[in-house]
Amino acid sequence: MLRVIGAILGIAIYIYFLVDVVRSSRAGSRALPKYVWLPVVVLIPIVGGIIWTLFGKPRTARKRQNIAPDDDPKFLRNLDEQAWREKMRKQREEEG
Repeated sequence: MLRVIGAILGIAIYIYFLVDVVRSSRAGSRALPKYVWLPVVVLIPIVGGIIWTLFGKPRTARKRQNIAPDDDPKFLRNLDEQAWREKMRKQREEEG
């Protein structure tokens, strides 16, 4: 039973590494081109995937984070513009 669980876990990790290499950007891979990383991961199943994660996986994929609206410069700029437009609209209404 333990061998079966280990085999299923190994296959799942192997598939994860394959999908990760295929879905990564071509320009983002480090150390070697993406077309070299794929055979490395395929021919050296688990070890190749670990090497890919350490040395080939694009760094931008690790740094991807969501920004809260109050920290997003575009959102804050949009709020300022909306407030300015509202202020100008009220001034025009008062003058006219």
